Amino acid sequence: MAEQKEQDLNTWTDVEKVIFQRRSIRAFKKDPLPDFMIRRILEAGRFAPSAGNAQPWKFVVVNSPEILAEMEKDAVRIAKIMMWFLDYTRSRIRQLFLKPISKLFIWLYHNELHPVPMGLLQRISMNKAPVFHHAPTLILLMEDRRGVSRPAIDIGICGQNMVLTAHSLGAGSCWIGLIKLLMYYPKWRKFFGVQYPYRLEVCLALGWPKVPADGPVPREVQIVHWFEKSLNDAPRIETQGESYE
Repeated sequence: MAEQKEQDLNTWTDVEKVIFQRRSIRAFKKDPLPDFMIRRILEAGRFAPSAGNAQPWKFVVVNSPEILAEMEKDAVRIAKIMMWFLDYTRSRIRQLFLKPISKLFIWLYHNELHPVPMGLLQRISMNKAPVFHHAPTLILLMEDRRGVSRPAIDIGICGQNMVLTAHSLGAGSCWIGLIKLLMYYPKWRKFFGVQYPYRLEVCLALGWPKVPADGPVPREVQIVHWFEKSLNDAPRIETQGESYE
């Protein structure tokens, strides 16, 4: 198995190497990426496939330290307000009155209030984690809701083109969904021009990584069903990937 794995590593194409070795970066150098690199990253997003070729996106680049600092400050402020209403573990009284309300919101917004983002929100509200990882550049991916089928999926494909291109150029990147915190502030919706048909739910942090972080990370083994014969035949079941246990 190890011999086969080594052979696979040696036979990756250049595209596969970028896909497998790219990792999310959360520690950036202060020096911004040059404009020509950002334009190349944007161009990779512009050429992403989309349903009906609707291209339901608009890009905004933010690399002003002043604006980034203000965005960080306001996002933290919103995180503090949200946790004040949602964190019922701070006292017995809060648990008595807030727990049913918090549970209701968690049930209604189970993706956004999953334990992982909830834990991060709590750390942000305690000033123990940054929202935008002090990245020198953010690319805001605005979704045009008039797009064909599921525009949010097209945004994901578009952003993936961008982060893979960034990695291929030696830059680091990280998806940040907590840009949504700023959408509770009318001043930021107005500042960035986020109004119908656009909405802003994700951005990309870009910059030079502080430390090298290339390399594949463990992934869950997937059980894949292969339907290769007739409707009456059972599928062939194959394990995709290797266990890291």
